[in-house]
Amino acid sequence: MTITIKIGSNVLTRSNGTLDTERMAGIVAEIAMLHRQGHKIILVTSGAVAAGRSMISGYQSLDPVAQRQLLSSIGQVKLIDQYKQIFDLYNIRIGQILVTKQDFSTREHYLNMKNCISTLWDSNVIPVVNENDTVSVTSLMFTDNDELSGLMASMMNCEKLFILSNIDGIFNGNPNDEGTSVIREIKPGVNISQYVQTTKSGFGRGGMQTKCRIARKTADSGIDVYIANGTKQNVITTLVNGDKDFVCTHFVAGEQSAAVKKWIAYSDGFAKATVVVNQGAKNALLSHSKAASLLMPGVVKFLGDFKKDDLLLICDEQNETIGVGRATMDKDKAENLSEDKHSKPLIHYDYLYIYPDNLQ
Repeated sequence: MTITIKIGSNVLTRSNGTLDTERMAGIVAEIAMLHRQGHKIILVTSGAVAAGRSMISGYQSLDPVAQRQLLSSIGQVKLIDQYKQIFDLYNIRIGQILVTKQDFSTREHYLNMKNCISTLWDSNVIPVVNENDTVSVTSLMFTDNDELSGLMASMMNCEKLFILSNIDGIFNGNPNDEGTSVIREIKPGVNISQYVQTTKSGFGRGGMQTKCRIARKTADSGIDVYIANGTKQNVITTLVNGDKDFVCTHFVAGEQSAAVKKWIAYSDGFAKATVVVNQGAKNALLSHSKAASLLMPGVVKFLGDFKKDDLLLICDEQNETIGVGRATMDKDKAENLSEDKHSKPLIHYDYLYIYPDNLQ
């Protein structure tokens, strides 16, 4: 089995903000057992900033970006060294991979990263992945490691993605209210936005909205996603064994997506321009009944310049983003073909990703 495991800051951090090495040891023990059983694992781990807090003082006077750069820079060394020491107890080698969102900006970069992970797996090495917070600021940042883990799972065609935080899953109301419970299973196409809390907790950068968005996107590409409480003992092996009594939220996998669609799904942040479509084009793109490309008569206008093969965001006339796709032509050529019903599509279906919550 191929599995991506994301360990959140709230799992690896003590109440004082420092690294919880005991919990790390428990997590590694579980991963080591799975590794010995022949499972291929990608470990996406937070914790560098938490590790850095115990190593230096006076950082509180710095601005938030400088704080993160300082703490993550010194903390990443401690974090990976701690992982190495624990994995060494099981005679397992790990390989550190620090990435920024820009590392996935083109299909070529994406495939280079995929080859790197494959090489580590083929060499019986466990990839330990984290965002490079020393240089990842503003537009270069992932929303958090949830997004990075979804991208890794999709890129490597993993069978499962475990997103481990300090909560039991997605609740059907406020977790603090009496009578609320965890939604145990979410099937493709089911809208749960009414249940998702917008607040963030503890030391993590993302919140439940991010987790749900990434889980839905990843499951939509054909991967089973589980949001579970990483502070519980044996959570990883419990999820692998499929314990039906274990409380967590399972996003059920949809149909497998083509590899290029998986890249496009996580690349909307690199779109060079926006194409606004009319209602007819929107209805066609969102329909489950047929595979529709974006044709020129459905285009209302372009916002920004683009070249052939650039990524384009697709919005309706109410400014709601419904998807992203790769342009088959330059903007100048597209404008000249705006009324041509027989021209090739602006975005072909094979290079089009529609956000799951929009599908009809």
